[in-house]
Amino acid sequence: MFVDEAKILVEAGKGGDGIVAYRRELKVERGGPFGGNGGKGGSVIFKGSEGLSTLLDIRYNQKIKASDGERGKNKGQYGANAEDKIVLVPLGTTIFDDETNKVIGDIKSKDNEVVVCAGGRGGRGNLALANGTFKCPDWCEKGEPGEKKMIRCELRVLADCGLVGFPSVGKSTLISVVSEAKPKIASYHFTTLQPNLGMVRLDDGRDFVMADLPGIIEGAHEGLGLGLEFLKHIERCRVIVHVVDMAAVDGRDPIEDFKIINNELKEYKMNLSKRPMIVVANKMDLPEAEENLKKFKKFYKGDIIEISALTKSNLNELLYKIRDLLDQTDEFSLFEEDELDVVEYTLKEEKKPFEIKKDDDGVYNVTGEKIEKLFYMTDFDSDMARARFARQLRSLGVDDELRKKGVQNGDTVRIIDFEFEFID
Repeated sequence: MFVDEAKILVEAGKGGDGIVAYRRELKVERGGPFGGNGGKGGSVIFKGSEGLSTLLDIRYNQKIKASDGERGKNKGQYGANAEDKIVLVPLGTTIFDDETNKVIGDIKSKDNEVVVCAGGRGGRGNLALANGTFKCPDWCEKGEPGEKKMIRCELRVLADCGLVGFPSVGKSTLISVVSEAKPKIASYHFTTLQPNLGMVRLDDGRDFVMADLPGIIEGAHEGLGLGLEFLKHIERCRVIVHVVDMAAVDGRDPIEDFKIINNELKEYKMNLSKRPMIVVANKMDLPEAEENLKKFKKFYKGDIIEISALTKSNLNELLYKIRDLLDQTDEFSLFEEDELDVVEYTLKEEKKPFEIKKDDDGVYNVTGEKIEKLFYMTDFDSDMARARFARQLRSLGVDDELRKKGVQNGDTVRIIDFEFEFID
């Protein structure tokens, strides 16, 4: 079963908690803190594999989660780091953050790895937290939560050139005779329901990958027919080979077919019509083809390569033309600008690490990624840890912002699901 899109929840492992421990050896004066740090949580890493050709393996997984780091140990020993979760995907897989639609990574080669969600760091034990002010802290940090994302994986086949054209124009026959690909071939429309890849080897030692792409019809860019499901597979192709049934076996007009397919390529988001195109007049072994070709040449003034995929006539000219054009054509950008997750360095003022809103119940709700991370890493069973958390909030400016919002002594402040009483 060919699956080229999958949506899945991915969660990295939480860092291991630090621990509170003390030196108690005989003759060690005043002991001191001895609690070790927790281990790092496992990351979720997607890795390219040549042995896969579909996203079926992850399509029906609802969630992929890495392991948590190990808790710290006595005698200042670190907990063990968790193993990363490696997820194998086929080459040509693009990973998107489903919420922002930004590209997380694009896997195009064997063993290419993309860290989709990073594991949380281990919490510090009381040995690491000791300083000049707190020589023997009775608290530790909990492990940092791992990243969590809903992602979307899209598979676009890795091919140098793609065969496009209406159903039954002979694309599958062509790829079957120039490569080892064995697509399904029959005398009805939409025989091909998934892309087929074939390696074409020339006598001069050069080679390239050809893709037979399922038939495109009018309105494909809007989702009609096989539509967007397979138009996206053309995006990686550097050269488009437009196959036209010049014999008009189905009673269609080759000129109209050519116009319709070109319009679909133009209307698709990547503007595929700007890519180098080779026009192929197929089925030239049939008597009607010559007359139709004369009309077609009056309409189209570019080069046309005449072949018969069935009788294997003039195929070498086509294959060498494709390879020569590939040698002259650079790789095209796969993504629109707004899809790329580009970091911009500007002089704009840094955004506050939190937001405060007063809810309908009169509670002041504090939210923000940095605040939430501090919250999850604080051990609220310890009085000193709670006091430290309050100092951290104060240093971030939370107290001052609450006063600006009108908070009064005794008002309730909520962070996540934990409520505090504000005392000025």
